[in-house]
Amino acid sequence: MSDLMFSATVKDVQFLNDEQIKEVCPVAFSESASSEVSKHYTHIPTNQVIDDMRKLGWGVIEAKQVAARKAATAGFQKHMMVFRHPDLMVEGKDGDNVWPQIIMTNSHDGKNSFTFQAGMYRFVCSNGLVIADEEFGSMKIRHMGYDFDTLRGTINEMVDKLPLTVDSMNKFKSTTLDKNQKYDLARKALETRFKVQENQKVDQLYKIDLDEFLTPVRKEDAGDDLWSVFNLVQERVVTGDFEYVSGAKMRKAREIKNFKQDLKVNQELFEVAKEFAA
Repeated sequence: MSDLMFSATVKDVQFLNDEQIKEVCPVAFSESASSEVSKHYTHIPTNQVIDDMRKLGWGVIEAKQVAARKAATAGFQKHMMVFRHPDLMVEGKDGDNVWPQIIMTNSHDGKNSFTFQAGMYRFVCSNGLVIADEEFGSMKIRHMGYDFDTLRGTINEMVDKLPLTVDSMNKFKSTTLDKNQKYDLARKALETRFKVQENQKVDQLYKIDLDEFLTPVRKEDAGDDLWSVFNLVQERVVTGDFEYVSGAKMRKAREIKNFKQDLKVNQELFEVAKEFAA
């Protein structure tokens, strides 16, 4: 099995323009912050950061905002931008390529800094993987002042850490799991969505068929290596492509659509997978 390699390969990426972003995430263009922020808070328009990211070669491929819980927070709520650079790609075996991404979250209510997290997009299954810990890079810019040089330094630092991400993915590729290890990985992954007590097994509690849960849906996920199993499990957990029993009824798990939960679950899944890496 060939290793993943970091390379610079120009790809045809369809970036969102301002009008397309505004249609799905109007809060990114808010011209002021909530009246509830402190006097030390400096409003940084998200669209300004989007423009600056474009100067660095990173375009928006996805934009989302959470629903405002009350009228007072409408226009200031948390939102997310996913950026990709057209010249960065990680090459894998048989076209199993991934594209580095930067996930930015922000709000204008004083409760969140600008946060930048590393991520990967796997083309064969359209999986968006969030890789955010101290090793791979998770940066924050507080609302106490902002300039282009600070942003450039933050992004350059994250790009400099991409080889570490590739090293981790290669470890996943070179780690072979036996049947029991696959079960353990699946259980820990499911626990990112289901609450269990100590010494309880999530598959027994919710009557989840692990063999069915671990059955690949495409040939690229048919291996016994950690990379293949991780991607299979990640997709199942996030898309809700499995059944479970609750209240004596068989139910179909729902897809995670709230981006805050999606980011949280993805980070936890990556941490779980790292425990199994050789």
